[in-house]
Amino acid sequence: MENITQANQNKFNAATYSEALTAFTVGWQDNDASKILNFIAPAIPVGRRFEFKRSDNAEAFYSESDDLRAIGSEFKRVQYKGESVNEKTLNKGLTMRVDHDEVADDDWQERYTQILLQRLLRNELRRAMSALETIAQNDGEKTIWNSSANPDADIRAMLSACADQSGVRANKILFGEDAWAMRLDCLENQSTSVAFRASSLTPDELAAKFMLEGCKVLSARYQQSPTKKAKIASNKIFAFSAFDGASKDEPSNLKRFYTPSPEGTAFRVYLEEHAKYTDITVEHYSSIVATSTLGVRSLEIANS
Repeated sequence: MENITQANQNKFNAATYSEALTAFTVGWQDNDASKILNFIAPAIPVGRRFEFKRSDNAEAFYSESDDLRAIGSEFKRVQYKGESVNEKTLNKGLTMRVDHDEVADDDWQERYTQILLQRLLRNELRRAMSALETIAQNDGEKTIWNSSANPDADIRAMLSACADQSGVRANKILFGEDAWAMRLDCLENQSTSVAFRASSLTPDELAAKFMLEGCKVLSARYQQSPTKKAKIASNKIFAFSAFDGASKDEPSNLKRFYTPSPEGTAFRVYLEEHAKYTDITVEHYSSIVATSTLGVRSLEIANS
């Protein structure tokens, strides 16, 4: 029997820490959740308590006409005044109890660790999407993509609106699965060579068309109730800025700050052995933060 429970912090110490399973987490990644999570909110290693500069739009776009230096004088002195914010990473984790009577294979510890990792990453992805929805601006009306619409023109207008607000054009777009399907339906119902060509583009090709660094389609689901699964993103498209390899002060809209273990891993694994069962716990320290709310837009798509 397997029970998933929240872990007791006082159970986690050097005696229960599993170096082997912690090392297993380094090479493992969920191809959907982890890639989309890093696409939306780049991972930034920090200490438990950290400080970062919230992006100040005005500071980034000041322009001088008096930057010329007169002989014998100094250059004009300027100062970056972005707001300093103090934050901390939060302890998150799950425990699974595995009854020894149900253990069949030698790799059971790795398999259950993988299940916990998948669940924790799905939780993080839902938090990142919730944060993205919170900061994204839209006109409050659904965008209709029927047989007479031009979906890519609507996306270009959204990208232009991002640049008008922040001064920087968004570098990524994210489609919910239903929004991507409605774009294809709209284009496939139009009997023109332009629509036919546009409907055949992959997400990477669409990113190149819009001169973006990335475009992805989020199809991940979670168990909303005992009998129903729900899409994490459905009929919306988001335009935002997120830069791989960014520092904690660079202006991605969202960042996922995490605190590495002393060994440098993002996750830690603990094994608490009992006579008839083993508790496997996977934990991590992280916090998803909107470091800049400017230049994030969304479209809610409908087909009629």
